[in-house]
Amino acid sequence: MRRFCLFFTGLPLLLASAARADTPMTVSAINVVVADSVITYAEIEDGMLQSETAQAVARLYATDKQEYAKAIVKLKDQEVEQQVEDKLILHDFITSGYVTNVLESLIDDQIREEVQKNYHGDRALLIQTLHARGKTLDAHRREVRDGFIIRYMKYQNDSELHKIFISPLKIEQYYEAHQDSFKMKDQVDLRMIVIEQPSSRPAGFASEMAGEVLAKINAGASFDQMARIYSSGSQRAAGGKRGWVDRTDCRPELSDVAFSLKAGQHSGVIKLPETSEMPETCYILQVDDARPAHVKPVAEVRQEIEVALKTQESKRLYERWIHRLQKKTFVWYYQ
Repeated sequence: MRRFCLFFTGLPLLLASAARADTPMTVSAINVVVADSVITYAEIEDGMLQSETAQAVARLYATDKQEYAKAIVKLKDQEVEQQVEDKLILHDFITSGYVTNVLESLIDDQIREEVQKNYHGDRALLIQTLHARGKTLDAHRREVRDGFIIRYMKYQNDSELHKIFISPLKIEQYYEAHQDSFKMKDQVDLRMIVIEQPSSRPAGFASEMAGEVLAKINAGASFDQMARIYSSGSQRAAGGKRGWVDRTDCRPELSDVAFSLKAGQHSGVIKLPETSEMPETCYILQVDDARPAHVKPVAEVRQEIEVALKTQESKRLYERWIHRLQKKTFVWYYQ
């Protein structure tokens, strides 16, 4: 972790010097100083403990201590930077003169709503629960207040997607520069009848049943109706409809047949042998439509592009705002 002063305005160096001159135990407890606030190692650890990402990392690397240690270091750095950003935002809120009695009233309302919703209107139960977690009501109120301020300030500083306008020209330019992202493989609109060999029936039952179903389809019966009656597949209720698939969405034995059919054609009986995962199974396929590999038209992906560009712009605006706060605020990292 870095150990340097980033920016100096509004707070004398005396604060950092005093922190270094304190007892080793006190100094080691402070991770970062932001303006007139501190972030302790305990706060960083608490933030990580509450993080779903940290829990997911623990599960992912449960048997790999080395990779787990690397991931935790990265998460710690991210948690530090997030808490520094939060402190910068809170400091800007205070120094910009936003603090009013209206704010305090809003926070009181939020606490009352929390008591009513989560603690059956019993304020004493909230206090008791907080004490069991080693936290006071005042500390909890500060957390609620800080969270409200941070959300408000982010909203006020144009990081919300709905406040960002993306011009049609930018969408067109993005589309032209990212053609590979919108390429589609050969696809067929597929229906499938699945008939499995029941364990209670003699060998060959599935093949015989599939042959009878195929004969009915050849005689003019609706594939949709036959699927609803005879198929054991998960798409039975939808008439065997799988929808648009490419060659990698099905087993090769099925996709090879499906992609040899023309729109409106159905296959014969395709018999797949029994495996450890599934019994002997017979399939009948029908292709409702087919489309060759192509690039999605811009009209089809316009909304997707707009969301991507709004997300990029939101991130850029947020980072610019945080950088502006850093330039006018004292930040000191301890080893």
